[in-house]
Amino acid sequence: MAEITTIARPYAEAVAKLAGESQAWQAWSAMLAAAAQVAADPQIAALAGNPAIPAERVADVIVSVCGKALNDEGANFVRLLADNKRFNVLPEIAALFEEIKAAQEGTLEARVTTAFELSAAQMSALVAKLEAKFGHKVNASQEVDTSLIGGVVVQVGDEVMDASVRGRLEGMAATLKA
Repeated sequence: MAEITTIARPYAEAVAKLAGESQAWQAWSAMLAAAAQVAADPQIAALAGNPAIPAERVADVIVSVCGKALNDEGANFVRLLADNKRFNVLPEIAALFEEIKAAQEGTLEARVTTAFELSAAQMSALVAKLEAKFGHKVNASQEVDTSLIGGVVVQVGDEVMDASVRGRLEGMAATLKA
């Protein structure tokens, strides 16, 4: 994972620079998301990984599959990735771009995992507490994982806050084994 991130970071930073110069953050975000979705398709990944198929052909297929989701700059970016045999890192480029975009906008992305779906009021209260803790606007997405038993796990960037029943039980088990 670290190797993919190392490869993807310069591309994400270059796209962020382009987006910042033209104030096209949303457009690039949408283009990268569309291209990353295409890259995640197993058939497209197999096509891109096939050494017998020229990079230009791979790029043409990807651009045509993306259709109107890509403008000329987006299509050129996809061609650059195909020429450099880096199409496989496109999902990571998109994720890193979103992190840069969020930092530029002064927002943080939070992934909230709960045992049961939170109501809108509960989610709003949790987001308000996270915003107070981090001093930034927080965009939160919620996932449900019933194996947590109860409680919540919040990931903001590299920081993970585990207040789940499963996490506490694992902590108690580790203490008892020590």
